[in-house]
Amino acid sequence: MTDLNYTIVTTMKNEGPFILEWIAYHRSIGFTDFTVFTNNCDDGTDKMILRLEELGVATHVVNKLKPGQSPQRKALRRTQWHDKTQEADWLMCADVDEFLMIRTGDGHLTDLMTAVGDVDAISFCWKLFGHGQIEEFEPGFVTEQFLWSAPEDSYPNQRASGMKTMMRNNEKFVRLKIHRPLVADDPKDLKWVDAGGQPMPEQYIRSKWSAHRKFSHKYARLHHYAVRSVDSFLVKRDRGRTNHVNGDQGVDYWQSMNANYEYDDSILARLPAAREEYDRLIGDPILSELHQTACDWHIAKIKELKARDGWPAFREQIAAIDQGAAWRETHADD
Repeated sequence: MTDLNYTIVTTMKNEGPFILEWIAYHRSIGFTDFTVFTNNCDDGTDKMILRLEELGVATHVVNKLKPGQSPQRKALRRTQWHDKTQEADWLMCADVDEFLMIRTGDGHLTDLMTAVGDVDAISFCWKLFGHGQIEEFEPGFVTEQFLWSAPEDSYPNQRASGMKTMMRNNEKFVRLKIHRPLVADDPKDLKWVDAGGQPMPEQYIRSKWSAHRKFSHKYARLHHYAVRSVDSFLVKRDRGRTNHVNGDQGVDYWQSMNANYEYDDSILARLPAAREEYDRLIGDPILSELHQTACDWHIAKIKELKARDGWPAFREQIAAIDQGAAWRETHADD
């Protein structure tokens, strides 16, 4: 089991300050490869992935797009022909703001696989993490800074119940999609489970992108830091969306994804191993310089956006929104 290839496929644009933590964390829990599609980067994200490729850590692919195309959908269609992803035993689509938190054993993929048994696919439900009243961008681990989340046992809105799926790279699936695999027409003995090892309902074979009512999070949860700080969210909004490219990441998006209901520091126990891997990566002088350049660009971009017409008012508006305040007050004595 330890010799299996677990590959994450992702798309990135202007994510430089957050790349090394994300790569280090997922390497520390057992992922072996990262296929990263980049497009139109200004902060050196593409250069960082190219350096990681030189170090044998990741594979870089230029994502050439036509106007209006979804970077994420285009990348995932290309994975079915890409040599590196076809070598994988397991594939998963995950973004740089999503961290797979394994809740069984020592938090390693081998522990997860032991818990769920011999399966073809495992789905993980998001647990949204909000800005936790942090307004300014601070370099450092996202997973250490943002510790306020959605409730463990309920979803504040439909978006909060979104899921991602890790699939075995076999004949039962046509290809990887954003939230779930495209299942073959007549899969034999398909074993697709949720993060508690329960079989997924039959209707998921052809559709559905979010968790069902009895979805279990017993063995794993996908921590989703969709907003980060107020200032970093400005950069995310300016960059544009990777899937629904015509949709504005505005007030509605912030309000639905900025979940600050309860404190959850469970991932902190997994970070010493991630920190060791991070230190190895940042120890490369070229990668370290590229990381610093990306952080400097991020800070400069925030300053530029704060001076752009209409953006200070937008920033003030979202900073005042605290989804979960009433819930926290109600459950203060729980």
